Amino acid sequence: MIRPQRRRRASSRGGVATAGALAVGMAVLLSASPAQAQTLTVLPVNIDMRPGQLATTLTVLNQGAAETSVQVRALAWTQPNGLEMLTPSTEVLVSPPIVTIPAGASQVVRLVLRHAPTGREATYRILLDQIPPAAAPGTVRVALRLSIPVFAEPATRAIAHVQYHVESDAGRTYLVATNEGSRHDTLRDIAVTTSAGRPVKAANVGSPYILAGAIGRWQLDTAGQPTTGETFHLAAHADSGAVDQSLSLK
Repeated sequence: MIRPQRRRRASSRGGVATAGALAVGMAVLLSASPAQAQTLTVLPVNIDMRPGQLATTLTVLNQGAAETSVQVRALAWTQPNGLEMLTPSTEVLVSPPIVTIPAGASQVVRLVLRHAPTGREATYRILLDQIPPAAAPGTVRVALRLSIPVFAEPATRAIAHVQYHVESDAGRTYLVATNEGSRHDTLRDIAVTTSAGRPVKAANVGSPYILAGAIGRWQLDTAGQPTTGETFHLAAHADSGAVDQSLSLK
């Protein structure tokens, strides 16, 4: 279940927000259950498009007692320098882009790729913004957002190839995952310990996804500046299998 982002609505959403604004507070989907925001349910919660597949659909259900309007947008999803970034893209066509769904009804939204990905997996996010009715004087309406990841595989076989290390930067210590493969991976259930066996808390800087050709970073609470050559142990679960490695500080 994802946690919908709540934001105060000040004006119409006719345009596309900036990439930085969209990246902040982006909901990450890891569950196989439907994505739900109050009275809205979206199926599926993530989309995997197989080689050669150029079209798919998602379904938005309004389980509330009143009609609701939703804006649907597709954005390119990248992770430059380990940060989440969403940017406007014309590579995914969304139809219809704005819908009004009666109470108890559903709407099928069609997604079409303009071009098949080549070389490595292409990644997007579908943003669904619930458009609240006009607020009465002295009140504030709250807009809800759902973010659905889309993974489109290339014609050639795509696999993840992630390498891990620990590094210091500006007085902080990070677990760094570099994906040199052509497909995304996901790191979860992270457990980091020092060479003395002391657990180290790992705080996610971005999302658990490590996209193809991208970097994932987790800040480590090392309670002090580690020394060069100090070792850590990483245990975690990834889509590609269990991770059990000793890592040196670089």
